[in-house]
Amino acid sequence: MPASLSEPHPPRQRRKLERPQELMDAALALFGEKGFAATRAEEVALRAGVSKGTLYLYYESKEELLKAVIRENLSKLIAEGAERVDAFEGTTAELLASLLASWWERVGNTPASAIHKIMLSEVRNFPEIAEFYSREVIDPANELLARTVQRGIDRGEFRPVPLKAISLVLFAPMIFMSLHKHSLGACGCPVATGKVDPGQVIATHIDVVIAGLRAGAVGP
Repeated sequence: MPASLSEPHPPRQRRKLERPQELMDAALALFGEKGFAATRAEEVALRAGVSKGTLYLYYESKEELLKAVIRENLSKLIAEGAERVDAFEGTTAELLASLLASWWERVGNTPASAIHKIMLSEVRNFPEIAEFYSREVIDPANELLARTVQRGIDRGEFRPVPLKAISLVLFAPMIFMSLHKHSLGACGCPVATGKVDPGQVIATHIDVVIAGLRAGAVGP
């Protein structure tokens, strides 16, 4: 049977379809290990198993490759979260816990957590990337969390709180755990060696924050 009839995409075509993801995976790993500025495009291509010229067929620059990594790992997840908020029928506490747990499962506990290290350590030298990250990640994430908490306030489930501040409160421990994973944690310090379970830390954070948000909780 001809290959075109026996399988959706012939092997060579499948490789082309998979190549952008392979390049993004290689870039994320190297940017996390060596830093964005210190990583050369040819190193990314070598790790992905292609030529430097092939890399530039898909991404016109190293900056565009980093932007693609951010879109694939963070922007897409935020957009999915916004759809979940619109469709969710349960309590806001359940919704918020679900959003934060999903973020940890798909970002904090994966190689994508290195993006936070890359941004905080190097973005000052790349203002275009800083502006992109703010537009693609920070602003939409803050809006998503603020809208979720406002849902709880409107429904009488949460007490009124400053929405801009609560977004930072919700995400700060998650970013800290991600940074630890790629700094002290990479050197064998407690969180990485199992003496402290990162998943348990995140679950405790979610529990404490939601308890503090509930209507009737005493504020400062």
